[in-house]
Amino acid sequence: MVGYGAGTAPGLPSGRTSQHGCSWRACRWLDRGSTLRRLAVERSHSLVIDIRRFGTPFEQLFYTALPGTTPDNGRWVQRKSNVVARFHRSSYAVGLYLAETSTTITDKYALPEADYATHGGAFPLTVVGAGILGSITVSGLPQRLDHELVVEALCLELNRDYAALKLRPL
Repeated sequence: MVGYGAGTAPGLPSGRTSQHGCSWRACRWLDRGSTLRRLAVERSHSLVIDIRRFGTPFEQLFYTALPGTTPDNGRWVQRKSNVVARFHRSSYAVGLYLAETSTTITDKYALPEADYATHGGAFPLTVVGAGILGSITVSGLPQRLDHELVVEALCLELNRDYAALKLRPL
């Protein structure tokens, strides 16, 4: 089961996760990352893509930095992933919530913005029977596009209808 994050992918069961039952090792993380990479290369995007299992230290399951990225993109990935690890929601959903309530992650939760980025592009990875165990994150595009690229790639991998799950136009 791969999580999209509450409030970010309408139409998913319970508004939170897609139903894709698998064990952690059987979830084919290389395939998920490769699909994201293929989409980015086809569209000439400069992105960092990261799939990780949470823990201390975290376990990196997939990582690529495409031409045109900088070390800052890798740092953004870490900060967005920290949001998912802390709140078990997509980084975009957390950012939208904070914007709607006119506050910041520092003011509301006393978390430093240097370590937490509430910008689009990071999603919880949920495994049936185990819960949220990691994140899938991209950085390099404007935040809404980072978010949408991950949704699109997961829809391709999970045979879900992207048109039904993508964000509505602004």
